[in-house]
Amino acid sequence: MGHMMMNFSANLLGLDNAATPFGLKAMESLQEINPSKDTASNAQLMFLCLHASGLTLIPVSIIAARAALKAQNPTDIFVPCMIATFVATMASMFIVSFKQKINVFQPVILAWVGGISALIALLVLYLISLPFEGVQSFSSILSNGLILAIFFLIILGAVYKKINVFDAFIDGAKGGFEIAVRIIPYLVGMLAAISLLRTSGTFDVVINGMKTLFAAIGTDTRFVDGLPTALIKPLSGSGARGMMIDTMKTFGADSFAGRLACVLQGSSDTTFYVVAVYFGAVAIKNTRYAIGAMLLADLVGITTSILLAYLFFGGN
Repeated sequence: MGHMMMNFSANLLGLDNAATPFGLKAMESLQEINPSKDTASNAQLMFLCLHASGLTLIPVSIIAARAALKAQNPTDIFVPCMIATFVATMASMFIVSFKQKINVFQPVILAWVGGISALIALLVLYLISLPFEGVQSFSSILSNGLILAIFFLIILGAVYKKINVFDAFIDGAKGGFEIAVRIIPYLVGMLAAISLLRTSGTFDVVINGMKTLFAAIGTDTRFVDGLPTALIKPLSGSGARGMMIDTMKTFGADSFAGRLACVLQGSSDTTFYVVAVYFGAVAIKNTRYAIGAMLLADLVGITTSILLAYLFFGGN
């Protein structure tokens, strides 16, 4: 439980790579109580599907990327990301619960899920009632206020637990720097590959085909320019991050496509990477319905992200 909570906590703070070591430890712990060592257990499937949904409270890396690319308000994607990732996580939980015949209609589950869902529903209803300028202004104030409040709560919690915040931060920064150094070659390779695909015209063919299809049925096609991030996300988190950055560089950090790419990046995790690495680490060959459940939750997250992007940024 401790390893799983640390994994979820790293995801909540948007620390993608920091979540992996804890996730691997959690899988190893769950494997010890797995009666069939080469087949994924129900507990492992639930954990990985929830992990792959990428529940992110503070999308730190996305905000940092937007700030680096001179976005007018780097945190304006905070609320859409939070809602999209929550919906994707709930979809994962209900899909796996349905497959495992888990009764989710229990008082504790209903209280937590229903309470949070009600708050988000009220927020969305309120935003729908506002004009576009009001949505932008409210989102900006709420995003910055929530991020500031969360950091204050972290510090207050550390003081209450008598933890040296500065020393803990330095230790975490050292670990983050080491991870960053290790992934630089992979990130550079993915950026080069993505650039090659875009330059060769492969992505243009796919994107133009989708634009033609949606234009033929009378649908707005602006969202198609942000979809490459969603198409790569199930395969590679670093690749999707590179595509998100490339989309913002191509269309602008404050463009509709650039903001949509950021929301898509924060709405889910890397399905095939998670399955390969986490199941491979504990020598599980039969992953059962893991990939299907994760991809279905990804689809829910992508659809929600597009709808939220039109709600928050559609007037641009």
